[in-house]
Amino acid sequence: MDGFAELMAGFGAALSPENLLFALIGVVLGTAVGVLPGIGPALTVALLLPLTFKLEATSSLIMFAGIYYGGMYGGSTTSILLNTPGESASIISALEGNKMARAGRGAAALATAAIGSFVAGTIATVGLSFVAPFMVDVALSFGPPEYFALMIVAFTTVAAVLGSSVLRGLVGLVIGVTVGLVGIDVQSGQARLTLGVPQLLDGVDVVIVVVGLFAIGEAIAVLSSGERRSTVTPVKGSRWLSRVDLRRSWRPWLRGTALGFPIGALPAGGAEIPTFLSYSAEKRLTKHPEEFGHGAIEGVAGPEAANNASAAGVLVPLLALGLPTSATAAVILAGFQNYGIQPGPLLFSSNDALVWTLIASLYIGNVLLLVLNLPLVGIWVRLLQIPPYYLYAGIAVFATLGTYAIGGSTVDLFILYVIGALGFLLRLTDVPVAPAVVGLILGPLAEEQLRRSLAISQGDLGVLVSTPLCIGLYVVAAAAVLLPPVARLVASRRAARAA
Repeated sequence: MDGFAELMAGFGAALSPENLLFALIGVVLGTAVGVLPGIGPALTVALLLPLTFKLEATSSLIMFAGIYYGGMYGGSTTSILLNTPGESASIISALEGNKMARAGRGAAALATAAIGSFVAGTIATVGLSFVAPFMVDVALSFGPPEYFALMIVAFTTVAAVLGSSVLRGLVGLVIGVTVGLVGIDVQSGQARLTLGVPQLLDGVDVVIVVVGLFAIGEAIAVLSSGERRSTVTPVKGSRWLSRVDLRRSWRPWLRGTALGFPIGALPAGGAEIPTFLSYSAEKRLTKHPEEFGHGAIEGVAGPEAANNASAAGVLVPLLALGLPTSATAAVILAGFQNYGIQPGPLLFSSNDALVWTLIASLYIGNVLLLVLNLPLVGIWVRLLQIPPYYLYAGIAVFATLGTYAIGGSTVDLFILYVIGALGFLLRLTDVPVAPAVVGLILGPLAEEQLRRSLAISQGDLGVLVSTPLCIGLYVVAAAAVLLPPVARLVASRRAARAA
């Protein structure tokens, strides 16, 4: 009952005019950036980090959460009308959604995506309200060895899930950890990796690294590619679901939610796996198998629900354990640290009002998104006409101004564009940037927990495997690294045998 009372208090704070305004700004921005190809919620949150220093922490994080949820909603518009998924979790929506749009049923595809996202997001937020405190109770029993093992799980799972291959993900992770170790070692007082630059003695600002990797790196990549506008499929048909479409959609919404939230809540979760599983399940269960591949509404409803349910699920390990399992969650983690707040088990006791206000704002944001998405679809479609080179030139300018506003130093701008060039090189080599952000943030924390463990055991490495929980976490970490290549090898052998 305490949790329910705290949630009600969170609603009282989230419904204040100021927080409502920031929730509205967040969902509008999130929907807009979700619609624009290549601009995801992670880039938008990264771009806004320098501009939110003067904001109160709760209002800022409510806006970031709105951007996150709105980006999940808006991504379906790009997939359905442009056949260009903004991120990997939207690939499945493009398969059937674009076929529906070309057949003159684009409005129905957008409607089932929007309503399914609302249903899944609301149910998953209820799950977040109950599951996160339970995970906190478990995590409060952790000591330094368990925390270090948990950090290893975060490193390996993020590298495996967010990278096109485990090796590339680990490369990005190592780069992030290296940047995170720049500065003065707290215990020895020695400078590390500063290259003789005095401004680096305090370390590299997380916000500058995040903005450089996401905003500047993406802007350089897009502008160098000479990308132009793509052809948008016109929206045709009624913007409201017919009875037949509603009857065919509500079960996929619920099944997608049931798949998306639990998988998203796992430390090794994410949105890609449940969307693929949802599409596969709907293809097996449908009464209209002949429509799959030609525009089946179930193939849009289920994966979109799974996508948005997993978005709420991703917040469970982020808030309860301090572990980001998606690119946007990694940037939101940087947003927490921007205010000196470290997500994890102690967050629910030290900043319980902030947490429950944030969770309550997710319920409100879902309602706002449903109200915005259906009537205003024409506006979102017009955004697809903006040439990418105009858009990303503006992003580069805002990133530069925001970074300079942090410290007013030209050294910060130099670091920003060096990191941006690094982000561009990572994209050229298909190395994901999200593991780099996770390594940057969690690397110093992992080092701190390792040192504490060794101090307790007087240098005995056996303390790292001294409990069954530690051993279990290391097994999970090893499985995250080894299972993907093994699965690919087995699949290739089966394909060879079938051929």
